[in-house]
Amino acid sequence: MSSKENTSIRRGSNNVFADLGYADPDTHLLKAQLVSRIDEIINAQKLTQIEAAKIMGLSQPDVSRLLKGQFREISVERIMRLLMRLGCKVDIVIKSPGRKRASSLIHLQQLEAV
Repeated sequence: MSSKENTSIRRGSNNVFADLGYADPDTHLLKAQLVSRIDEIINAQKLTQIEAAKIMGLSQPDVSRLLKGQFREISVERIMRLLMRLGCKVDIVIKSPGRKRASSLIHLQQLEAV
């Protein structure tokens, strides 16, 4: 890299998908956050991918792809169903215009083991 090159640094938008120019970046970010929660739950419950797959009704290769970020073709609704199968309660919060934005539009709560 030449010392004559001009390098500029730009602050991101808090949505890497928007920064990278993805179509529908908000949906991509939401899916990434939900899948991240799936990963946290699998690790917290010390599940193998095979065990997690059985609980979620997926194959182990599908779980592997999901956790590697290959979820473009999976709907938000389906990801939420996977979370519920892992024992989460999913709440969706909608704020009226003019109100302060919710810090989290979707709240996930781990249900107590019965």
